Amino acid sequence: MLYGRERERAAVDALLAGARDGRSGVLVLRGEPGIGKTALLEYAVAAAGGGVRVIRATGVEYEAELPFAGLSLLLAPGLDRLDALPGPQRRSLEGAFGLGERTGGADRLLAGLATLGLLAELASEQPLLCVVDDVQWLDRSSLDALLIAARRLQAEGVALLLAAREAGAGADALPLAGLPELRLTGLADEDAVRLLADRAGGELAGPARRRLLDEAAGNPLALVELPFSGADFGGGGLALTSRLQIAFHGQVTGLPAVTQTLLLVAAAEENGELDVVLAAAGFLGVDAGALAPAERARLVTVGADRRLVFRHPLLRAAVLQRAPLQQRLAVHRAIGEALEDGDRRTWHLALAATAPDAGLADALERTALRAEARGAHGGAAAAYERAAGLTPDRDGATRRLVLAAEAATEEGKLAQAEALADRAGARTDSVFAHALLDQVRAVAHFWRGAYPAAYRLLLDAAATDIEPAHAARMLIQAFHAAWYVGEEEVAVVLDRLAALPLGPDEPLAPLARHLPAAVLPVLGRPAGAVPEVRVTVEAARKAGAESPVELVQLCGAALVLGRDHETLELAGELIAEGRAKGTVGVLPTLQFFLAEAELFHGRHRDAEVTAAEGFALARDTGQHQWTSQLAAMLACLAALGGDDERCVEMAAEALVSGSAAPAAGEAWAHWALALLDLGRGRVAGAVDRLHTLTTGPYRHHIGVTRAVPDLVEAAVRLGEPERAAEPYERFARWTGAAGTPWAEALRLRCQALLGPDELAEAAYRAALELHEGTHRPFEQARTALLFGEWLRRERRRTDARPYLSAALGTFERLGAAPWAERARNELTATGTAAPVPAAAPAGALAGLTPQELQIARLAARGLTNRDIAAQLFLSPRTVGHHLYKAYPKLGIASRTELAALF
Repeated sequence: MLYGRERERAAVDALLAGARDGRSGVLVLRGEPGIGKTALLEYAVAAAGGGVRVIRATGVEYEAELPFAGLSLLLAPGLDRLDALPGPQRRSLEGAFGLGERTGGADRLLAGLATLGLLAELASEQPLLCVVDDVQWLDRSSLDALLIAARRLQAEGVALLLAAREAGAGADALPLAGLPELRLTGLADEDAVRLLADRAGGELAGPARRRLLDEAAGNPLALVELPFSGADFGGGGLALTSRLQIAFHGQVTGLPAVTQTLLLVAAAEENGELDVVLAAAGFLGVDAGALAPAERARLVTVGADRRLVFRHPLLRAAVLQRAPLQQRLAVHRAIGEALEDGDRRTWHLALAATAPDAGLADALERTALRAEARGAHGGAAAAYERAAGLTPDRDGATRRLVLAAEAATEEGKLAQAEALADRAGARTDSVFAHALLDQVRAVAHFWRGAYPAAYRLLLDAAATDIEPAHAARMLIQAFHAAWYVGEEEVAVVLDRLAALPLGPDEPLAPLARHLPAAVLPVLGRPAGAVPEVRVTVEAARKAGAESPVELVQLCGAALVLGRDHETLELAGELIAEGRAKGTVGVLPTLQFFLAEAELFHGRHRDAEVTAAEGFALARDTGQHQWTSQLAAMLACLAALGGDDERCVEMAAEALVSGSAAPAAGEAWAHWALALLDLGRGRVAGAVDRLHTLTTGPYRHHIGVTRAVPDLVEAAVRLGEPERAAEPYERFARWTGAAGTPWAEALRLRCQALLGPDELAEAAYRAALELHEGTHRPFEQARTALLFGEWLRRERRRTDARPYLSAALGTFERLGAAPWAERARNELTATGTAAPVPAAAPAGALAGLTPQELQIARLAARGLTNRDIAAQLFLSPRTVGHHLYKAYPKLGIASRTELAALF
């Protein structure tokens, strides 16, 4: 029974009502221990009734990180439905739960998408309530997977209810931002009085009753437990949580010794499996009969699934904390003996070990390797670290500490990684080990935004006496860091990379040769001929490069030198490969590069679809760098479409940085805001932004290079062409290095703007001639607009009209509203009435959201909802929901009419 909590119950009821109506929803309950989160979860389970399926799990404060332990408990009722998932997702969960071997490179993000798929499957026949208590104690692998699923739930009929403690109680770093949250506070006075009266009756009265009410401050668990604990309500200055644990201590102490032992086994066994608990207790001389006193005292219950559950998580914690160390060690040993061969057995035996044990250390390393294969790098780090502690020889222990540091870095636990690196470094004189540890430190610096420090560490590590293959990997990482530092640093890295003596069979050798050839010319440095990207890709695949992960850099390298068509082809191919293989983590990177290429080709709608999916995936999976970059890309596209509010919103999103360093998408975000100013005629603001951008430390960046023609146009319109002079000279060198007709067309357009005036017409005409056949309609239309404006100013209105009309038609077709308005005004100024603005620049399809358009395109190709769901990492019901919303916008009634629209 709940006392009060009307607001909280209403929120839970609304969540359940949405699930019954086919909508998914998420709610996080936050509050201090004992405040009533668990009671509210129980209310939700009761309110769900028979018409809603319920699955549940509880995080356990445990001494080791067992990868996917919490998720395997939660999804156990759905394991018979694994075959309904797409192959990569099914294999991901099978590997995570130890039901099959993980093949290929692990992608822990895929487990989250597989979790979404399995939740959708469980909700396919009736609504699903998914309840998780004590989220702050979930292993990180389970938490990540669950949160990825939570952020992508849409129309599956799933209600996800999570309970977590307030920050400071093990919940400080929980990545719950963005999820709907409800904070539980103490009961109102009248509800607290009613609860105390019902539970304590007349046993507590007068000053003692008042003092308890004051001390409990509305905490329901305190009101229920403290009256019978025999503890002083004042607590001697102890926190309420500590007093509650003392109260539980008292309840356990009154039980028979064998029952206390059995409760300790149950508290240490993380899954609550009764058969394992009883088997382990048997090794300690305790039989099943010892459970009865604990059940009579309502300290534990055993469900129909033969899982033992403690009445409250604080009770479980109290049982563990009150036990002497030797007894806890004996219990872990007994649990290990009771378990069959496997990682859980290894963990418990490792927790029981008090001296070096080579065999156990080797077993733990195998556990770590399996965890890494499942993408559970946090569990791997813990296993490697514990294995190091059990390793008898110094060198072996050091090697495992290095592996622990690398795994912690992969998990994003930067402070832990650096601490492990320092421990390992203090134990060894190995040059190679120190190089690897500096690589760990560099990665930590990079993700904190300390790019110069990361660059220097990687450059120095690569210069030590290590194998060229390892040096190549470090220098490629250094290139990424140097990109955010400056041109000189980029050149230094590329020079080092080009000089490495790599054999043709090294997987990274083709990339190490390609990067310097593609980028150094842009920096004004000599380099060899740039091979076609396709040639480099084939050589890399033949040498054993991991695809698509190790081929991503080639997409960016092609853009640097203006080979956008190569990026368009390669990024599309690698994205398809990533979807098929389940290599999800790399998709936002590839989608950013693909969206860039689509934007540069004038395929604005395609770029929006690509960037929107990449942004959602990056945000849902916590990839902050690509969240920033893709948000900035969406801001650019909004500026081109004249959506001022969205442009400003997405630019602000892109500029959010999780560190003291600038956000990764800063350059693109400022270009977006400058484009917005330019399109709206605010040329002074555009010039200020673009001049700062094109003369600053990011001037070598792809987007900044492509922004120079915008600066030239804005500066000339402002009457300050000198502010574009130096960036234009750099741009002219770049176009020479790129050697493509479309780049030369842009240079000629800039030249026409900058003068002299008598050469402008020839430059414009030459530019337009080069634009023909380059498939870049937006830039071609901008050149035509500028030429038409020039002709009108020269009082050649008749000559201007065809160029302005052509530009207007293209801008309207592309949905480039600000530029269309400008062309329309210019055309009117020639004395010709401009045509009425098109109602929908791209026809009926313009009314669709990017996700609706993406789904409609795939459906028009004949893909089923399940096929589309597998490709876009959605549930089939969500796909159907979006199609249902799209049909009225398209003026159609069924799927069969879609094909004609595409």
